[in-house]
Amino acid sequence: MSFVRRCTFVVPCATVLLLFAAPRAEAAPCTDLPNPTIGLGGSAAKPLLASFGAELSALPDPVTLVFQATTSCFGITAFIDDTMLTGTASYWDVDGTEVMCELPVVGIAPDYGLMSIDPTYCEGVTEIPAELGEFIGPVTPWSIIVPEASSQTTISARAVYFVYGFGASEGMVSPWTVDAELYSRNATASSQIALAIAANIPIGKFKGNDTMTASGMVSTVAMSQDPEASLGFVGAEVADLNRGVINTLAFQAYDQSCGYWPDSTPTAFDKQNVRDGHYYLWTPYRFYAPVDDAGVMIHEPTRTAVGYLTGAEPIPDDFPALDLTIDNGSVPLCSMTVWRDEEVGPLYSYEHEDPCGCYYEFRTTGASSCTPCTEDVDCPADSPVCRHDYCEAS
Repeated sequence: MSFVRRCTFVVPCATVLLLFAAPRAEAAPCTDLPNPTIGLGGSAAKPLLASFGAELSALPDPVTLVFQATTSCFGITAFIDDTMLTGTASYWDVDGTEVMCELPVVGIAPDYGLMSIDPTYCEGVTEIPAELGEFIGPVTPWSIIVPEASSQTTISARAVYFVYGFGASEGMVSPWTVDAELYSRNATASSQIALAIAANIPIGKFKGNDTMTASGMVSTVAMSQDPEASLGFVGAEVADLNRGVINTLAFQAYDQSCGYWPDSTPTAFDKQNVRDGHYYLWTPYRFYAPVDDAGVMIHEPTRTAVGYLTGAEPIPDDFPALDLTIDNGSVPLCSMTVWRDEEVGPLYSYEHEDPCGCYYEFRTTGASSCTPCTEDVDCPADSPVCRHDYCEAS
């Protein structure tokens, strides 16, 4: 069965990155760390949290970003069900090294939850609790992946519907016809929920073998003994880190005539097709934390950490939040030119109040078509504001 065409563009190539490094085997009490903020959520966010965690720990008044990787829906249900966190969690030292810490044996309430999907898509969640604030972070694209040895380059929403909606052997979409090589997450994972919405698969009816975590998805797909039949999906940030062992497929949405990669080419890192609306598989990060009557996060270390990650708090000039977000492969809101009001729903034109698209292009490609500047007077009338050394719209 043929389901897809591929659209192509030409831009310079970028450096290939590698698999995650294993965390050091250390387990200090999480609550003894400097100004800890302890949270949980989807494992695909770990590269982003690692970048920010290292910088937060290097502040004059350090903040330790502690994270227990589960799946997205637990980032909200932990608050709804009053679930206490136990076991171990990760944090990152000033060198960016992942370290494990021990949560209290009696458990501890989370300071924040992290999701990459609207909470109401999670089973049993009808609304966000009134005591929680929602803070929108950068966009995370979702990548449908195959082993590096696979010859496949594209997949359509229709093909995803048959493969993951009916199962590999019953879906009969060549070459993904082997049930043992169809890899998935569970119904609490934002990656699966987003893909289900995009392909019109009822949530909870998704087929495939659960790989438990984002890193588990990558390693399982990469080490497949039948690479042509192997198929999975993961956050694009994680996929980017592992381009030497997996490939991202171009995706053709239902109303498109051909498929697009998240980036302008399979070797680029510019997320051009996400930013301009050609690539449909993306959702924003959402942080949830207890707030006061004015909507301000109550816990001070959380206010700093989540505030810097989302821009909800003023970010010091010497804290490289924008660079950390871009270099991680996430897409800052200020670089987006489209938006949507529902998950993987219709797109509309969007302009951020402080756009940074020119700088984003420079940071990801090494060049920009925008006018360089040092102050506003250097800029033309159609892009009159100098931001990050480039002339942007007002």
